[in-house]
Amino acid sequence: MKAAHSDRQPEPVKLPRSVGAALAIELRHLRYFVALADAGSFTRAADLLDTQKSYVSRVVAQLEAELGVKLLERTTRSLSLTEVGREVFERAIGILGAVEDTARVVQSALGEPRGQLRLTCGVEFGLLAVGRWVDEYLALYPLVTANVEYTSRIQDLVHEGFDLAVRVGPIQESRLVARSLGELEYGLFASPRYLELRGQPKNAEQLRQHSLVMFAGGAQRRGWHLVPEGGSEREAERIDGPARLRVNNSFAVRDALQRGLGIGVLPLLVAADLVEAKALTAVMRNWRPPPVPVHAVYPSNRYLSPKVRAFVDLAVKLFPDYNAKAKRAARRR
Repeated sequence: MKAAHSDRQPEPVKLPRSVGAALAIELRHLRYFVALADAGSFTRAADLLDTQKSYVSRVVAQLEAELGVKLLERTTRSLSLTEVGREVFERAIGILGAVEDTARVVQSALGEPRGQLRLTCGVEFGLLAVGRWVDEYLALYPLVTANVEYTSRIQDLVHEGFDLAVRVGPIQESRLVARSLGELEYGLFASPRYLELRGQPKNAEQLRQHSLVMFAGGAQRRGWHLVPEGGSEREAERIDGPARLRVNNSFAVRDALQRGLGIGVLPLLVAADLVEAKALTAVMRNWRPPPVPVHAVYPSNRYLSPKVRAFVDLAVKLFPDYNAKAKRAARRR
């Protein structure tokens, strides 16, 4: 039987509360939720977001209330995503990425660098070079502010909201764009007082008889790989100790060498001022560790914002000259 026709409008479909609420989600709530999921704890997330732990908890609770679902399983010892929490997390990353792309398009249209630059780099190289680059960058571009995090931890640029990183050493992440800034060069150094007492080593065999101060991190944790100037890898020498002292910081190596504890490897950027001041002397000048690459890395070339492009271009310009001055000073007799 054919249904009778009616002019009455159909009743509107009533969506579940969670679906309707999703339309009003604040981006800030999604950013806090993603940061918390990445960090694995409210304390760590609060540190990353530069806010209070209680505030992170309140924002995420508001998001759960808006969606009408439970996103997190909380215990006294752990924090994990629920099944729907994992789904929301994946989509939140996409949403935030799209918003950032939109902001880059707008900034590219504006042309002039502006806004906050979020930058991360290692502690040592940050103190040696990046801090000075940031100072010059801020002087050149008055509409920009900078938030710089010096850390030994490799940050996830996308998930943790960084615009770029300056990294020393090989780049492992294929999804990042890497632009070469130059190479960090190294040499052997000791204090004049130590060399007066023990003498200058002339070759690798004599070097092994000296007190050695070794860096305990990175590639050097396995010892020194020294290559003769103008020579090949076939002529390289491995110096693996025994070490009088091992420390995991180049500045600590520098200080130990100044105190006369032995011979050590330092970046030329660290040693240069002390060589000029005659507090350190270059040792075995014709032997040195291989240089280490330095890169600026960022998530994508697409819609690269003026603030990021301007900083990277400035670093490319400053690094070679800065490094050359260090090499000249560190090689000085």
